[in-house]
Amino acid sequence: MLNIQSHVSLKPYNTFGINANARYWVEVNSEEDLQTVLQLNDFLNQPKLILGGGSNVLLCHDFDGLVVKVNIQGIDVIRDDDDHVYITAGAGVNWHELVLFCVSHGYAGLENLSLIPGTVGAAPMQNIGAYGVELEQVFESLTAIHTLTSEKKTFTHADCAFGYRESVFKRELKGQYIITSVTFQVDKRPTFHTRYGAIQETLTEMGVTDETLSIKAISDAVIRIRRSKLPDPTQIGNAGSFFKNPEIPKDQFESLKATYPTLPGYPVGDDVVKVPAGWLIEQAGWKGYRSGDAGVHAKQALVLVNYDKATGDEIMALARKVQQSVLEKFGVPISPEVNVI
Repeated sequence: MLNIQSHVSLKPYNTFGINANARYWVEVNSEEDLQTVLQLNDFLNQPKLILGGGSNVLLCHDFDGLVVKVNIQGIDVIRDDDDHVYITAGAGVNWHELVLFCVSHGYAGLENLSLIPGTVGAAPMQNIGAYGVELEQVFESLTAIHTLTSEKKTFTHADCAFGYRESVFKRELKGQYIITSVTFQVDKRPTFHTRYGAIQETLTEMGVTDETLSIKAISDAVIRIRRSKLPDPTQIGNAGSFFKNPEIPKDQFESLKATYPTLPGYPVGDDVVKVPAGWLIEQAGWKGYRSGDAGVHAKQALVLVNYDKATGDEIMALARKVQQSVLEKFGVPISPEVNVI
């Protein structure tokens, strides 16, 4: 039975803790529920906002339409072959719970993505990534419902047109489909990714050797790193990394490196280098900055935070100041990873 409510506060449903309201609200637990909602005459022409874990949105105003909270559950192993296991998870499944499921069963590929906030359904939209691994590396397919026709469609890897923190669902098909389940291709034999960030250092601190290295050890190391650097949204409102790491031409990187010798960089192909946005923001003097209840986190400059009652507009105003400052100092544009509503 669908329970459509009106004038619902979205504060509990976004990790920034922004106090915005939805004109209408409904939670769906199955594809059938979702199709029913989309076919209701009263809401055919209403704007719709789809929420998973609310961990990658910044609400700058009340939403004058229908907010759909997708809560489709279930994790199922659907098939395997000599090398891979294929797992389908409902869009409402907590992302970290899926990672822990895979780690506990010895299925490799998701361990570097441990403790990323949010739900499975949001993961391919954003092509989430961390510590040298991106979702597209373990993605097989997804199912989604068209918001106007209510028709169900399967999207292959190629259909999703993944990019860095991008997919077709953030570009050409934005707002046209609601993801209901995702199927992953994980490995029976692991390939360890330990070179990115502080993973190797943390593994050493944990006493892990080459002989004892495992996907659980990597997952544990990532969890330890994230907890040490990133604020808990239940304590301080935030959406994790607010900005994407910019990719700049190799020539520009080398020029900046000559001026700033400690500038980190990670090659992306032959002519492009990815630079940590957090480093740029910190060097521009923003780490720990606070204006009212909007701030830049004291331990990780990539994270903007709501200390209590900041509005979405106040967070966004701070983001623009940070962007302008980094551009003026380094000549490098940085753009939000968070979806601004």
